[in-house]
Amino acid sequence: MLLDDGVTAALTAGGVTVLADTGGGRLPALTYWGPAIPGLDADLAAALNTCSQPVHGTNDVEPRPRVALLPEQRTGWAGRPGLSGSFDGTGWSAAFTVTSVTLDGAPVSGFVTAGAATLEVHASDETGRLAVRVTLELRESGLLRVRAQLRNLAPETYTLDSLTPALPIPPGAVELLDFTGRHNQERVPQRSTLFTGAHVRENRKGRTGADSAYLLHAGTAGFDFASGDVWAVHTAWSGNHLHYAERVHTGEQLLGGGELLLPGEIRLGTGETYETPWLYGAYGKGLDEVARRFHRHLRAREKPVSADRPITLNVWEAVYFDHDTERLVDLAERAAAIGVERYVLDDGWFGSRRDDFSGLGDWVVSADVWPAGLHPLVDRVRALGMQFGLWFEPEMVNPDSDLARAHPDWIMAARAEWPVESRHQQVLNLAIPAAYEHIRTQMLAILDEYDIGYIKWDHNRDLVEAGDQTHGGRPAVHAQTLAFYRLLDELRAAHPGLEIESCSSGGARVDLGVLERTDRVWVSDNIDPHDRQRMLRWTTQLVAPEFLGSHIASGRSHTTGRRHDLGYRAATAIFGHLGIEWDLAEASAGELEELGAWLAFYREQRALLLGGDVVRMDGYDDRILVHGVLAPDRSRALFAMVTTDSILPDPAARLRLRGLDPERRYRVRPVTVGRELSGLAPPPWWGADRSGQILTGAVLDQAGVACPRLFPDQVVLYRADAV
Repeated sequence: MLLDDGVTAALTAGGVTVLADTGGGRLPALTYWGPAIPGLDADLAAALNTCSQPVHGTNDVEPRPRVALLPEQRTGWAGRPGLSGSFDGTGWSAAFTVTSVTLDGAPVSGFVTAGAATLEVHASDETGRLAVRVTLELRESGLLRVRAQLRNLAPETYTLDSLTPALPIPPGAVELLDFTGRHNQERVPQRSTLFTGAHVRENRKGRTGADSAYLLHAGTAGFDFASGDVWAVHTAWSGNHLHYAERVHTGEQLLGGGELLLPGEIRLGTGETYETPWLYGAYGKGLDEVARRFHRHLRAREKPVSADRPITLNVWEAVYFDHDTERLVDLAERAAAIGVERYVLDDGWFGSRRDDFSGLGDWVVSADVWPAGLHPLVDRVRALGMQFGLWFEPEMVNPDSDLARAHPDWIMAARAEWPVESRHQQVLNLAIPAAYEHIRTQMLAILDEYDIGYIKWDHNRDLVEAGDQTHGGRPAVHAQTLAFYRLLDELRAAHPGLEIESCSSGGARVDLGVLERTDRVWVSDNIDPHDRQRMLRWTTQLVAPEFLGSHIASGRSHTTGRRHDLGYRAATAIFGHLGIEWDLAEASAGELEELGAWLAFYREQRALLLGGDVVRMDGYDDRILVHGVLAPDRSRALFAMVTTDSILPDPAARLRLRGLDPERRYRVRPVTVGRELSGLAPPPWWGADRSGQILTGAVLDQAGVACPRLFPDQVVLYRADAV
């Protein structure tokens, strides 16, 4: 039976059930979000909807089983409201009543069930001045997402402060995990306890940020990659945003997120609307299951990327700003000879851009450096069978540029003087139609003239005091973010085969908003494999491996100064979209031969590496990292055992490989590509011919096999094949 005449919708997909309720004509609340419940009917749903007893000393109202997806103050909710704003101080606490509910576009009432589906709830406030639409969608992957749209129906202007959806989590979720970081050290995990109050992560950088929360998880105590009930949210927005977890004194707990609006940034006139970005929610048993839901979502997007992605050479660390046609052609020939499939020309090809002090914003090929244009290089790259890619930074401008001199009013600023400089640059206001059209026209001219299959799209500074000079310095981060999205969409519409990488001082713009429109993210400017091991490990919590730019660095890291064997650099980089960031003219003949062997191995295995399920092992100290990828049918797998700061413990640890079919038998053996590992003391089970041994998936998971002894900063690869 139903509690009242509202709609109760039970959606089940991907091993997850979501139960949404609009009882009493109120905005929808989730009364259940967790593992799939088979046979859920109206009576079972009513049982889940049962309210707890009121807490003594609180409001004299009938409590609801859960707080609404847009928490309302008029219900007595004393936590963060879902909507904050007013008509010049009035109407600041709206009371919404549901007017219609649809499921996949069809009107519904009573109790309804569905698989993956979209529930849309329309409501208006008691004064008829505001209307809201809440959209709840359960994807085939089991991933949940929600967004809200607010419409002003009144003749007065409504100033919106925030519109922030939230998802309920049960009382057992007591521990939090999110991320921090900085340039060259992105996605550093941090854990804390969910106490009464709010854990709020605000980002005001105008881009996602190297220190963003990235994902905010809440789970049962001690949750890890394999175990524990875990709920997570992610705000799919590339501008200012927030994530928060909140527990109120009456026991309710929420995870929420949305766009962070600057003062007066959104003022809605009559009939105008504001829509939030998607807030994604994932439930899983352990962090790996949460990650796989996001990976399956990305792999199901309208424009998927192929696992057969071209191996890339980016020339930045090879030449920096020293663009010499002969040298760059030589690099292309060396790259093609070892199996590289895409060649990317980085910063320095345009305007007066001989260093990072000038020329940014003048997207015209430099006649001084390229008297014949880019044609000699592009033509040679294409003749060698490689795709050609080019670097842009469309949202930025050097003060020393033709663009800034001609249009100083196009620089984002909140006052008469420009904001503080960062990396000798300012931000171009793409929300100004003329500025947008100028950049769009210049970029399309380059794309129309040359055979370009790939753009590395950079964004190298935060948006500080990002105002619109043409409107008195009013905040414009929201408009800038939408203009960025629009520019991406229009360039891809004009060139449907174009692939775009999101780079932002390395990994400062990695989110599902930008990944709706791009095909790759640059994990970090730091490609030292010692640091990249952990950055790749945690970036895959949201992003599937095939979207992660993962390059083999030169022998001595340009970022940290560390030196590493080629085997360590390559075995780190293959667990992503592989590339090279190395002056191949400085590589020895032996190094080129070994590098070619790694590229051949990657081509042989990339369907697995870029299409498999990521698995990360628990149970080791900081000296050992173990991870891998599993074929979806569990017929094979590739694992990596990584040593980091010290030699292995004594006695040696055992290598436990999780995720294989427990009843199937697998031949497990080490993989050697190129030279032997440094300091290797192989265990007997490898065998003299490195044929390994045959074990069941259960034995590999529960007991494992002996680890070899290695020097620090080494990787041993193992393959497991069902027999």
